[in-house]
Amino acid sequence: MNNSKSDIYAKAGVNLKAGYKSVELIKKHIAKTNIKGVISDIGGFGGLFELDLKGIKKPVLVSGTDGVGTKLKIAFLTNKHDTIGIDCVAMCVNDIICLGAKPLIFLDYIACEKNYPKKIAEIVKGIADGCVMAGCSLIGGETAEMPGFYLKDEYDLAGYSTGIVDKSKIINGEKIKKGDIIIALASSGIHSNGFSLVRKIFENHNLKKSVKELDKKTLGEILLTPTKIYVKSVLKVLEKIKIKGISHITGGGFYENIPRCIPNGLCAKIEKKNIKILPIFNYIQKCGKIKERDMFNTFNMGVGMCLIVSKNDASKTIEILNSCKEDAYIIGRIIENKEKIIII
Repeated sequence: MNNSKSDIYAKAGVNLKAGYKSVELIKKHIAKTNIKGVISDIGGFGGLFELDLKGIKKPVLVSGTDGVGTKLKIAFLTNKHDTIGIDCVAMCVNDIICLGAKPLIFLDYIACEKNYPKKIAEIVKGIADGCVMAGCSLIGGETAEMPGFYLKDEYDLAGYSTGIVDKSKIINGEKIKKGDIIIALASSGIHSNGFSLVRKIFENHNLKKSVKELDKKTLGEILLTPTKIYVKSVLKVLEKIKIKGISHITGGGFYENIPRCIPNGLCAKIEKKNIKILPIFNYIQKCGKIKERDMFNTFNMGVGMCLIVSKNDASKTIEILNSCKEDAYIIGRIIENKEKIIII
């Protein structure tokens, strides 16, 4: 590709050499994500991964795709791009683990107004860090330079992941019953949802100014805190416990996501007093004058994921999660009710 160049294409705004430079800069980040099964290098027309099906009787592939959303605007405003990739990975792999699947591979798509190799490398560094956290491999991706399509210096970021689970071990919520316990896994912050509202609330705030209510950290620092990746912790629990249901608390908050794994006729009864609400959510509610119901229907409120287990397995589950350095605790239980969720 060293001989590949086009002066006329460059005049249209697409710099082929910048693309090649980006590839060279990201190679070291991609290399650290390699796990057993990777049999290709970047630069080909597709990424190759050899499946190891040992111990899996009926393998089922589970795939997920997502983006970072308007949280990217905060990255643009603060000119910080080395953690936003973690969010991209998290939004995909945290969904996959909800079905009990172990993520294996990840691919990214970065579309930008102009290819700045160092910025692309920063973004991919975050993606690679996220893949390491999830135990999966970054086996490919695409960087598209699209002048005239995006605003100056802006970009979009999306990802795709595939994992594997034995068919008999798929977690679909069908075994949930009355009396089961709902365990919360603490979030690291807002994660990657609700940022259209967040940006509206803080549009006139100085992102670089420290905030007393946020432990004197800057607002920009708090807003850009990467989404927590729960994959390895949940897989650790699955080695010992039969998890009946898992909910990734993303867009729509509690009211939209927890019911997604609850069978008809049953209801998740959540006790607000048990929830460890993070300071950022209290600050958002105060600054935006938002009703509590809307907060729980928009944000994770400090709970990034919920596991539903048998009452007899609750203590052991929390013990395992705590050993994985997760802040895990009980926030509710399953009852019989026509409503899928009640927050009291």
